[in-house]
Amino acid sequence: MLRIERASRSDIAQLVGLLQSLFAIEQDFTGEPGRQQRGLMHLLREPHDRAAVLVARLGDDVAGMVSGQLVISTAQGGLSVWIEDLIVAEDCRGQGIGRALLRNVIDWAAAQGATRAQLLADRDNAAAIAFYQRVGLDTTKLIALRLAQLPG
Repeated sequence: MLRIERASRSDIAQLVGLLQSLFAIEQDFTGEPGRQQRGLMHLLREPHDRAAVLVARLGDDVAGMVSGQLVISTAQGGLSVWIEDLIVAEDCRGQGIGRALLRNVIDWAAAQGATRAQLLADRDNAAAIAFYQRVGLDTTKLIALRLAQLPG
């Protein structure tokens, strides 16, 4: 039976494994387990009304994950959720797990007062883009820009 719940510190090793498979298909990021572990620890320490790391469990196993962080949007005049790291284990895909994770993180954000959700997808990941469009997300005219390393 599928359960969606908040991740705990005891899930970190499995979450890092999922993130390695995610970053293996993304062009802009490289899987570095130490960094992913540190990032997850930061997210888990955030207050529950500012960030959420959710896991999908099938029995005792983590079958997928998603994270959401609230940011202030001047365009919205309030909170927006930034969704990251939606990944389902390859052998668990096609069972509605990704849809359930996305719905749960959006529901969490809405309960905190967020009025918009946004995420990035690798432009060459046609399967992910098709999934997001099927569940109601629209592409935008914006592009993502980044400074990969801040000075200092």
